Amino acid sequence: MTKIEIKPLIEAGVHFGHLTRKWNPNMAPFIHMEKNGIHIINLYKTASKIEEAKSALSKITSSGRKILFVATKKQAKDLVSKAAEEVNMPYITERWPGGMLTNFVTIRKAVKKMSAIDRTKEDGTFNALSKREKLQIDRLRAKLEKNLGSITDMTRLPGALFVVDIRREHIAIREAQKLNIPIFAMVDTNCDPREVDFAIPSNDDASKSINIILNFITSAIKDGLSERKKEKEVSELINQKEENQEPKEDSNDEDDKEIKENSSAKEGEVKKKRKRVSKKSEE
Repeated sequence: MTKIEIKPLIEAGVHFGHLTRKWNPNMAPFIHMEKNGIHIINLYKTASKIEEAKSALSKITSSGRKILFVATKKQAKDLVSKAAEEVNMPYITERWPGGMLTNFVTIRKAVKKMSAIDRTKEDGTFNALSKREKLQIDRLRAKLEKNLGSITDMTRLPGALFVVDIRREHIAIREAQKLNIPIFAMVDTNCDPREVDFAIPSNDDASKSINIILNFITSAIKDGLSERKKEKEVSELINQKEENQEPKEDSNDEDDKEIKENSSAKEGEVKKKRKRVSKKSEE
């Protein structure tokens, strides 16, 4: 992992917290000072927390699990969706669907319904419907696509969540906590860092700040994915070598059998000769 520099974090405004009157006392260890009625975040602690989060994320992704990105606030939507698509991970940038994690089976049914509508359009049954029915189905399809379109490939619960603004996404946080899913989050001075497993103290309102933290997160995910790819390639090579060696082992076994048969035949001949010699000497 490359060492994180403080200067780019300052330029992105990661150190700007909320107004002092809005602060959460549990964020005190991550606050450097107060300036003009605003709390300033200690960026050295932010950098160390980013390193921790990167290490944990790369391990999760290398094991083959997905990271679910969650951000429904206006300034984070586009940035998060773009970052998640870049590393081929699911994301929620519209309203959080209640029971998304705790009632995952029902959510999967809704996703399957969306794919079923697509199949009716492909096989021509959709065209046989009335104009009103077509309109209703199209509206339902658009609604499902808006809320669940980004998680169509997520066939099981995610390995972890990455959240921007844990106060806004409190429902997602509660669901993840119930299922013991690790939570990585950008935590501002008005939030409680104890609610998440990997808190990154940072400004979660400015788009530049969100973008720079996302860059660190996606780079960690990429590292994990490349590591998994290497492991797969190595295991495939090992399997190929084992397959190639199997017939050779069989041929060796056959050779051993032939040698044993020849030696036993020779022993038999020697025994017969000895018996003949012993008979002649008796006579």
